[in-house]
Amino acid sequence: MAGLKRIKIMFFSKRNKTNVVNAGNIPIGGANFISVQSMTNTDTRNAEDTLRQIKKIKELGGDIVRVAVPDAKAADVLQEIVANSPLPVVADIHFDYRLALKAIETGVAKLRLNPGNIGNNENVKSVALAAKDKNIPIRIGVNAGSLENDLAKSVRERRFSLGEAMCKSALTQAEILEECDFHDIVISVKASHVPVTFEAYKRLADLCDYPLHIGITEAGAGTAGIIKSSVGIGALLAEGIGDTIRVSLTGAPEEEIKAGRRILQTLGLRPYGPEIISCPTCGRTEVDVLKITEDLQKKIDNNRKINKINCSIAVMGCVVNGPGEASSADIGFAGGKDCGIIFRKGKKIGKVAAENAVEKLIEEIRALDV
Repeated sequence: MAGLKRIKIMFFSKRNKTNVVNAGNIPIGGANFISVQSMTNTDTRNAEDTLRQIKKIKELGGDIVRVAVPDAKAADVLQEIVANSPLPVVADIHFDYRLALKAIETGVAKLRLNPGNIGNNENVKSVALAAKDKNIPIRIGVNAGSLENDLAKSVRERRFSLGEAMCKSALTQAEILEECDFHDIVISVKASHVPVTFEAYKRLADLCDYPLHIGITEAGAGTAGIIKSSVGIGALLAEGIGDTIRVSLTGAPEEEIKAGRRILQTLGLRPYGPEIISCPTCGRTEVDVLKITEDLQKKIDNNRKINKINCSIAVMGCVVNGPGEASSADIGFAGGKDCGIIFRKGKKIGKVAAENAVEKLIEEIRALDV
């Protein structure tokens, strides 16, 4: 156990030191918690649908939400969205600096844009000055598929690796804002290929103090997308790199929030209520571990009070490793023949029939909140 404690302390001491910027009431960087964000996939020009989705993202534990601003009509509607959003809103802008200026007027919490693609230096300066006046940070977002022509050519000619080129692009974009005396900057360098993304962020973390928004872009859908994102984001976080995360999935943004929360909870970086630890089962199993686990998760998810209690619950299926694993959790169930032992804080507190295990575990979770 002593060795495990040393590993845990070493892990938490490694977080990369970055500056702090504020997206509304959410601090990004420094020693602040790592925030989870997503992006709406509704038509921003439909404020009602967009706000409905933002509220779902908030309910599931999202901290920040980004919305696309593709045209002037979307920029006009942004006023209503910002005014009624329960989360800080990031305006996603490309090419038209006037949309950025409109977004700033609505009081958005943050801008996502690349200075190099919104026109000449005067346009960039006007956006930087307006954002600085309103204390609105800017995220520079470099994707592998949108490099400047000269850098893309260097990659093709193998003078730079793709990760190196992405890092160079991001720092060049940051210099444009720095020349306007603007320093409330967040940077992201995302690719759909995990090793490329990892290299880009590792280089960037060594070369700047700006807070980093991390993720794997275009990760895909469902399980494949979650696995790819978890590997990439998790590897970076384990290196102490990352101040805010987005899991980019094809599908409902609510699923991005669930995955992001689980990544942070799994790494021990941020608690998100009860965490169920269950065994994979084998030929020794004499209780329905899957049913108990699924029913328990549903009960937790559907109870707003319980799902805010930070604890670990073990559901184990046999007497080989079960009692040991169950006793190391805050609450545990170790199954036997159609029944099991309930543990609380490492101590046996009673026996329960398998069919009553879920209710007993819920009862014990409630008792932790006393």
